[in-house]
Amino acid sequence: MKADIAWWDLGESPETIESLREHLRDGGVDPWSDVPGLRLKFWMADADNNRWGAVMVWETGPPTDRPLPPNRAAELIGFPPTHRTRFDIEATVEGIHSLPVLNRLGPAFTQ
Repeated sequence: MKADIAWWDLGESPETIESLREHLRDGGVDPWSDVPGLRLKFWMADADNNRWGAVMVWETGPPTDRPLPPNRAAELIGFPPTHRTRFDIEATVEGIHSLPVLNRLGPAFTQ
C-alpha cells in the first residue's frame, strides 16, 4: 500500500479553511469515490498554522490507466501543494470503533 500526503500553507492564498470546507460540502469529495485503487482519502486542516491538506491511501498507487480527478484544492488555493510526499505503508491495523462507515464525516459535513 502507498500513502500520498499533500499540504498547503494558506498564508499566500485568498482561500480559508472554512471556504475549503464549503467546497467539500458542495461536492468536492464526490469525484474521488470512483477512483480505482483508492482505499481512503481524507482532507485535514490545521487551523493553528493555517494549513490545509489531504491524505490518500492506495492499494498499490494511483491508477496509471486514467487520470485522477482535477485537483480542485490547488485550483482554488491558487498554487500546487507546499509539501507533497509519497510513503510506503509498512503495516495497518483497525481498532474497535462504533463508526459504521468513514464516508462523509468531519467538520465539512457536521458544521
